[in-house]
Amino acid sequence: MSQTYKAIGINLKAIPLGESDRLLTILTPDVGLIRAVAPGSRKHQSRLGGRSDLFVINECLVVKGKRLDKLIQAETVRTFPGLSQHLGRLTASQYLAEVVLLMALSDCPQSELFQVFVEHLGRLETAAPSALLAGLCHGLYHLLALAGVAPEVHQCTRSRRSIVPDLLDPTWRVEFSAEAGGLVQTVNDKFLTPGQRHPNRPTLLTATDVALLQQLSKPEILSTGVTGPETAGSIKNQQLWSRVERLLREYTQDYFERPIRSASLVDVCFATV
Repeated sequence: MSQTYKAIGINLKAIPLGESDRLLTILTPDVGLIRAVAPGSRKHQSRLGGRSDLFVINECLVVKGKRLDKLIQAETVRTFPGLSQHLGRLTASQYLAEVVLLMALSDCPQSELFQVFVEHLGRLETAAPSALLAGLCHGLYHLLALAGVAPEVHQCTRSRRSIVPDLLDPTWRVEFSAEAGGLVQTVNDKFLTPGQRHPNRPTLLTATDVALLQQLSKPEILSTGVTGPETAGSIKNQQLWSRVERLLREYTQDYFERPIRSASLVDVCFATV
């Protein structure tokens, strides 16, 4: 006799299977990751069609299978329509979903991961275009913090002394070392440009870089850009957050030893937004 179970979950990934099915990867708070076939979901007027789209939260009725489970019923609880209406929002959401897939476990409660991911999807859905990179960095940092591997951005990882960026000093620098797990305060190097790697040293960050990184550990971040048409200020703002995103991207990829494929889309998308 087939075993059925109910679970509330959000679709993280959907790939075509056979002629009309989809294979869904669903994150649930109670049982973790589920890989389930949504039969006939690619057929016109299928009841599972819209319910098998990305980032839809459903109350699911699932039949347990030997290799793959089968989704036999789904009632939508929440959707994020604003994500698909803007390329930047959709790309940033896919980026976070990839990181969630690297973190999530099967047959294990994942309630905190579910909650954090859904919260940041909601923020991305309503973020101004100029604030999307900041929102992406905020969500990525919170996911890393949940996994217990977020980089240390408030103290030197070696001396444990607090690091306070001097925004009035254009020559202020601090090192970022993925190997050390975050910021390392050493003698200032006034001759390298921000983000430039020394052959024998980690990346150097400016005071602005560090100030932005330190915002990410907070529940909310300060205003990250202006709404409306692009201005010199909003473009500069995105350039600053782009450096932070690349730093966190490299750190995340090094830790999980896997590339974030959506990151290449972020590069293209936010180069033109």
